[in-house]
Amino acid sequence: MQRRTFLKRLGLGTVGSALGALGYARYKQSFNGYYTGPVSDHYDGVRFFNPNGVEPGNLLDLLKWQFNTPRAKWPETFDSPYPQAKPPAQSDAIRVTMIGHASMLIQVAGVNILCDPVYSERVSPVGWAGPKRHNPVGIQFDDLPNIDLILISHNHYDHLDNLTLEKLVARDNPKIITPLGNDTIIHRRTPSADIAVGDWGDMIAHAGLKIHIEPCHHWSARGRNDRRMALWAAFVIEAGGQRIYHIGDTGFHSGINYGAAAEKFGGFDLAILPVGAYEPRWFMKGQHQNPAEAVQGMILCNAEYAIGHHWGTFQLTNEAVDAPPKALGEALARDTIPADRFVAMAPGQVWIR
Repeated sequence: MQRRTFLKRLGLGTVGSALGALGYARYKQSFNGYYTGPVSDHYDGVRFFNPNGVEPGNLLDLLKWQFNTPRAKWPETFDSPYPQAKPPAQSDAIRVTMIGHASMLIQVAGVNILCDPVYSERVSPVGWAGPKRHNPVGIQFDDLPNIDLILISHNHYDHLDNLTLEKLVARDNPKIITPLGNDTIIHRRTPSADIAVGDWGDMIAHAGLKIHIEPCHHWSARGRNDRRMALWAAFVIEAGGQRIYHIGDTGFHSGINYGAAAEKFGGFDLAILPVGAYEPRWFMKGQHQNPAEAVQGMILCNAEYAIGHHWGTFQLTNEAVDAPPKALGEALARDTIPADRFVAMAPGQVWIR
């Protein structure tokens, strides 16, 4: 419904009426069950958006992708070459252990951080259908150290798993940091969760760390009627004089967000960047970067090292299960960057600096 029609129904007449404008804003906000707040350069009063960006395709594009493009066949099991890890209780150095897909344990400055933890067998609204896990988790749940902090980048099921969060809250009661609106989703399942929310540009301090919530180019949804009603974000972790730039999901967006991060923070000891779920490009380009774009992102954000994630566990798109690390290696070679500076991590793999 357009604003003029809404005002006419209320009998307010003039579109410019301050009362009418206020009523319209409240009318619009009533449709967002996750978040209510002021309009901004990336929130229109109901939905979040990517400023000057490309939003996901519509239903027709989705059907075209699903029914008219070939999809590589993944093996039933894609075993990691690394054994399941048993991390130490804590680490002062940067220590990252891959759990699988976008789930990883970051240990730094004596603090244990879980990013987008998913221990469910499927990433879906239901447990009996949807993308399934093709490899075991890199850390058994019971082998996780006490978790101090959880970062949730956005609400897609392969990043926000309410069952896993419920178990972690019951076990460790960690602080959860997430962008606007996602707290509502978590609290519906786990009311006792200790959650801090923030907008792009906000900073939240916890356990001696500074967690910055920064822009990335993506979207959100848990169902058909809540698209872009909760915010998505990247994180910058400042700990013990070290900086880690972590992005759960993003399109490249001409490198704009990478350049802005470098300008704001100067550079990073480590960038954790998605490298999978990128084919076909005509459909995925606005939401998932490919490995070549991830390499350019590493360069633009001025990162000394990078870790690649978001590949090899759940088949979400068309590329082969092992295509991302191969494409990453080719992109690094083209830019004459040593292979050990940007590694696509497999479950159980550990990275230490």
